Amino acid sequence: MKLSHIDQSNEFDFGKTSRNYAAFRDIYPESMYKKLIELGIGKEGQRILDLGSGTAILPMNLYHTGAYFTATDIAQNQIAVGKALARQKGMERIAFKTCSAENTGFDDHTFDAVTAVQCFPYFDAEKAAAEIVRVLKPRGLFCKILMDWLPLEDAVIAEMIALVQQYNPAWSPEGFNDEAYRFPHWAEDRFTAEKIITYDEALVFTKEAWLGRVLTCRGVGASLPSERVKEFEAEYRRTLDKYDEPLYLKHRIHIELYRSIK
Repeated sequence: MKLSHIDQSNEFDFGKTSRNYAAFRDIYPESMYKKLIELGIGKEGQRILDLGSGTAILPMNLYHTGAYFTATDIAQNQIAVGKALARQKGMERIAFKTCSAENTGFDDHTFDAVTAVQCFPYFDAEKAAAEIVRVLKPRGLFCKILMDWLPLEDAVIAEMIALVQQYNPAWSPEGFNDEAYRFPHWAEDRFTAEKIITYDEALVFTKEAWLGRVLTCRGVGASLPSERVKEFEAEYRRTLDKYDEPLYLKHRIHIELYRSIK
């Protein structure tokens, strides 16, 4: 994938990170899932389309609600690994499909809700929004979620970002900013905003888990040649030696809930 507004148009592919992704990207806090359930995402019998699902992290964590999930991703590797994990866990209510967010191929008015976790910036926002409205049932829900690190408040994260940029100067990390929420252009004439939630939480990692999460970063495992990834891993392991475990790393969770107008 190449996007003009990300990493100076350099190519990246999260499918290259699928093994680490499955092992180390299940990092969203329990508080986030509780808030989603409170917002109506994950009701028994609900049909939910998860866009940019990766290895189906959100569907697996909300599986206990009794909802029926369809996990989609443009990276075939991600879907293959997610499908294997779901089979191992006996999660038969998760379906999988390799497709883009802008052209899912599902019938009109198929889903009660659509979710997009940590992936919406990679979509063509206007086309994806039109597709979401098309596949949603009347007055259906769209939940857009972002979790980002806080490098200005956390020295460990700031140090990691600096090292990644040494290996990949084109990488543009999106540390969370404090801009006030604005109703997005892609939602106009399509959605009303139901709820906007932003809160901070320190996530707990072992050094190995944090290293694994960093290796799945767009600026490392998704874009660097394998030899450079190995060099980065060796150097970052040495960097982490000076820290005690566990690591408490500051993140911000931002949840936007929309309801389709039609």
